[in-house]
Amino acid sequence: MKIMLSAGEASGDLHGESLARAMQKLQPGVELVGFGGPKMAGAGVRLCADMREYSIMGVWEVIKNLRRIFGLLEKLQEFMAEEKPDLLVLIDYPDFNWRLAAKAKAMGIPVFSYIPPSAWAWRKGRAKKCAALADELAAIFPFELPVYQAAGANISFQGNPLLDTVKSSMSTGEARNYFQVSQKGEPVLLLPGSRKQEIEMLFPVMLEAAALLQAERHSLEFFVPIAAGIDQYMLEKMAAGRGVNLCFTHDRTYDLMNICSFAIATSGTVVLEAAIMGLPCVSLYRMAPLNYAIGRLLVKIDYFTLPNILAGRSVQPELLQDQVTAQGVFQAARRFYREPGYREQVVSGLQEAVDRLGEPGAAERVAGRILAAAKEYGRTGDA
Repeated sequence: MKIMLSAGEASGDLHGESLARAMQKLQPGVELVGFGGPKMAGAGVRLCADMREYSIMGVWEVIKNLRRIFGLLEKLQEFMAEEKPDLLVLIDYPDFNWRLAAKAKAMGIPVFSYIPPSAWAWRKGRAKKCAALADELAAIFPFELPVYQAAGANISFQGNPLLDTVKSSMSTGEARNYFQVSQKGEPVLLLPGSRKQEIEMLFPVMLEAAALLQAERHSLEFFVPIAAGIDQYMLEKMAAGRGVNLCFTHDRTYDLMNICSFAIATSGTVVLEAAIMGLPCVSLYRMAPLNYAIGRLLVKIDYFTLPNILAGRSVQPELLQDQVTAQGVFQAARRFYREPGYREQVVSGLQEAVDRLGEPGAAERVAGRILAAAKEYGRTGDA
């Protein structure tokens, strides 16, 4: 059996690694090929192309590199023709991967989609196109199913892979010692994001709010984990002269989450990771006014942070666009230490949201579905 995987981003490379190891465990001898990065290669996937050579962000950068992108598409199409895989597995990376899916379908190669496009939030018409191209889809959130099912897709929810990776490795005492938290210190996380643009828009507001919080509660100690690819000097320069007790960190973020009182975070996956660790957040989201105006027309959702979407109600504060001010963040965050029982109430709501992510072992279950799909739809099933 030969299975081809395609992942074009670092997160997809991690998912691809987990799937590869799980498939090899379930079916020793399975041949894995495709497009990905060092994690997938280390897990035994024979790469036709390395995603690091095609890492492109931003609209203008994509336009400038269109020839290379289409060249990669052609290269992978030729690779599929030579290798004749039993199944193509798409791992997220929708704009590129679904073009590749169309090529595979035209060649008679079945398609499996892991982490399909977010049609539940916007561009719902994509669900019908995906349903026509993919023989099977596996979602990582339960709320993704209805729009795809309505479009006729063969889709299932197999759990969320974060449940297997988001966990602490230290006791609280060990973590406090490791991060040098003072005896009576109350650590707080600032999570400004992993993209330069969102950091520039949100980190200054976080710092202003942190100064207000620290002036009111002197025991607060602020920690800032630095995302891969982000320059620490840029963050230090932004924080200079703010009068905030800051510590920049590079590792053991889940252990840090485990000892923090609360976090102020840019909306994204990190907010869900915090929820799994039982860490309440004030979540922030802001974009350029024109992009926001367009987004309001396209995106129809009640909440924008994953814990609130999962729970179907507001279990923790989220501030959007003009609500993102230092005073607004300060007022939302101070409730965690000023209002008796408030933090416990939020943590309980976060657990309710996390409970809807299913059970651990998502990668193994998805790997099993992939192997079954290769047998059912691929050349192996015809043998």
